[in-house]
Amino acid sequence: MEKDQFISNLKNITKRVMQLKDTLKTEEATKTSLIMPFFQALGYDVFNPMEFVPEFIADFGIKKGEKVDYAIVINEKLQMLIEAKGVNELLTKHDSQLFRYFGTTDVKFSILTNGEIYEFFTDLEKPNKMDATPFLTVNLSKLREAQINELFKFTKDNFDVEKITSTASELKYVNQVKEYIDKEQQKPSVDFTKYIMGKVYEGRKTENAIDEFKPIISKAIAQFITEKVNDKLSSALNTSVTLKDDPDTENKQKSNSDNIETTPEEIEAYATVKIILKDVVEPTRLTYRDNLSYFNVLLDDNIRKWILRVFFTNAHNFIVLNNKTNTKLDFSVPTDLVQYAEQITNVVKEKL
Repeated sequence: MEKDQFISNLKNITKRVMQLKDTLKTEEATKTSLIMPFFQALGYDVFNPMEFVPEFIADFGIKKGEKVDYAIVINEKLQMLIEAKGVNELLTKHDSQLFRYFGTTDVKFSILTNGEIYEFFTDLEKPNKMDATPFLTVNLSKLREAQINELFKFTKDNFDVEKITSTASELKYVNQVKEYIDKEQQKPSVDFTKYIMGKVYEGRKTENAIDEFKPIISKAIAQFITEKVNDKLSSALNTSVTLKDDPDTENKQKSNSDNIETTPEEIEAYATVKIILKDVVEPTRLTYRDNLSYFNVLLDDNIRKWILRVFFTNAHNFIVLNNKTNTKLDFSVPTDLVQYAEQITNVVKEKL
């Protein structure tokens, strides 16, 4: 399978998840509507029981006839075990049957999924014993480019145990570090705050000083990430993107509200729009203004000439175009906006 075809398949699955998630009430409905189509998108023949095996029997100790929801066989060798949950169920790993079954077979990978979130496990810590922590977690509603690259390794045509396991350890710990940093940015712990204060703060680390320093750390990390994203995007576009240096300072591109914070995803959407329109309008004529509920991309810094509004929500992401019908278009990641280049370009042409 070519990667372009895989990405197209995956985007269709993400749309399917967003459309059907709230309507699926049972585990069986999740399996047939989301999980089987996902593995079909990876190139597996889900209707061939010799390749995509339903209710695979994995005997464990004195327990005979125990079944795993699915198993994947490639070249007559068992490669993956899959445990399915209902789409609205939490993936609780401590009681997962996969832990019991993993060591009873020669399988190298196991997957725990509810059709929206996929957790991939292997045996990095101890051979033939499934790790307690997944080396890869993918949420199809919040799919990222790096995750697409990792999922591509699991397609039938590209599946290679050695290649996947060679990078699994690094991938696992990179993800854990990212999760740790994200957690500390959202709500800095006492230990993390003390560590940072030890590097930059000369006063006494009293309880009050620590409490006062926590929001400073959150703000510093958020600004650091935003500035790094901005630097990269500005370089790619060969044009500057003006950001707020201080969230408490009024900026012409943002509403005067302390509750508004421009995210890297919003900046990426803005940069993508500028790339789309680079041959239509001078990049300097495109600006943005952030609002509490949406992100505006404007022409000539004129709110009456807004081009599109970007919405990032828990359910799904979408844009609204400033045309006669206020067309609404869904997307997964900001770079997906490229597929709507013609519609976005037409909006701008009407305002020139």
